[in-house]
Formats: sequence, structure tokens, C-alpha cells
Amino acid sequence: MKVLLLEDVRSQGKKGEIIEASDGYARNFLIPRKLAVEATPQILTEYKNRKASEAHKKAEDKKAAQEAAAKIDGKSIVYKATGGADGRLYAAVTASDLSAKINETFGINVDKRKLVLNDNIKNVGEYNVTVKLYPEISAKLKVIVQN
Repeated sequence: MKVLLLEDVRSQGKKGEIIEASDGYARNFLIPRKLAVEATPQILTEYKNRKASEAHKKAEDKKAAQEAAAKIDGKSIVYKATGGADGRLYAAVTASDLSAKINETFGINVDKRKLVLNDNIKNVGEYNVTVKLYPEISAKLKVIVQN
């Protein structure tokens, strides 16, 4: 019997998946405990439509990430920070600071968690930052910190 899982079921599948379960297991365990519903033709159609919609959304997100990567990759931004005469900054430049600067410069909203900094930026100089826009798509950005 085909059933649509409403919750994660150990060793069977995750929520939202359609699985093949034995008739007894489905009727006596999954359905009475509201872990699954029988996969009727209407439910199967809704499942296929939802999967197609998710695939379309992923493709759009990937395309948007590629466009953003093309705008950012190889470019540099200048970040002005206050610091002492020896080149040391009073406060470290954080990922959220850089995220705001990228949004201001390129018009692209990048979450601070998507920025990969090798070390904290505490001195004036040039730093390479990797921006992970999508699982397989990333861009290199040069950050020039000035006093």
C-alpha cells in the first residue's frame, strides 16, 4: 500500500515522502497514529505538483545565485574603519559589517553566515573573503580595509 508520510518515521522515510508499506503496517500502525495517510490519486497528484514546484523554485534560486556570483566574483570593496596610527583597528570588522557593505555596493542581500572569513579582520589591509551563495556556487571577494 502506498502512503504519504505526515511525520518522520524511523527506517521508513521522512515527512512528505510517499513510501510503499505493507498493508498491515499501514492500516494498524501508521494510519491510526496519524503518521501517514493512504496515497489516493488526488494525494499523488498534489505530491507530484509540490515536487515540481520545489524543483522550479530550486532552479530559480540557483539561477539567482549564479547571477549574484557573476556580479561579485573578482571584485573588491573598500571598508573604512576607525583605528590607531599603527594600523590596528579599534573594533574588528565582522561578517555582518561586510554583509551590509556588499548590500550597499552591489545591491545583493547576502546573509552574514554565507561569508567565510579566514580570520577576524583587526588590521588595515587586504583580505580575501569567500561568499557562499548556493551549495555549489561561491564567489571570491577582496575586502580592502582602510583607516
